[in-house]
Amino acid sequence: MLAMAVLLVSGFAFPASQAAAPTQNLASQSSVAVQESVISMNIPPDPKLPYGCVWGTVQNAAPGYPVDIEIYQNGKPVYVAQANVTSDGSYQKYFRVMNIDSTGHETNIFEGDYTVDIFKYVLNSTSNTASNSTSSTTST
Repeated sequence: MLAMAVLLVSGFAFPASQAAAPTQNLASQSSVAVQESVISMNIPPDPKLPYGCVWGTVQNAAPGYPVDIEIYQNGKPVYVAQANVTSDGSYQKYFRVMNIDSTGHETNIFEGDYTVDIFKYVLNSTSNTASNSTSSTTST
């Protein structure tokens, strides 16, 4: 009982809001625009590696905002993730396309054709960001 009481009290002693959180310089929402890129991706039935990757760059990235990645097959969402943007504007997100169990049996998680929607958050200050950003996918 005493151990249970100590656990309960310690949970109340330090509220989560007092935890040390990393400081981010977020751009105000009014100065941020969302830029969408839609690309195609094909995962072969016999990938050489068990993962794929979505990568690219964001020109004039809004500080503190990640890139949102949504993967669809036949119009249905199958994978959603976020990738942090580095100081040079690049981002990458690896994801599993195949599992291999302890007996060596392979199970494909992804196979076939997919549509990848990529949402980039950019500062409103430039009007040509759409033509200056790139995105790619790969699977091996």
